[in-house]
Amino acid sequence: MAGVAEYIKESYIELTQKVTWPTWRELQNSAILVLVAAIIIAIMIFGMDQIIGYLVKQFYSSLT
Repeated sequence: MAGVAEYIKESYIELTQKVTWPTWRELQNSAILVLVAAIIIAIMIFGMDQIIGYLVKQFYSSLT
């Protein structure tokens, strides 16, 4: 049990003294970047889905 307590103590020290946390502004900038990238990727996937759906529809309508 002492090993678990020591692990928790060392983890706390590392998180409070050795980790460099981003500033609030850096965090906001990163969040905006991730949001914009997610929107762009979603639009690309939506576009590809629409194109493939259209092509499949055209393919099956040409068989009948």
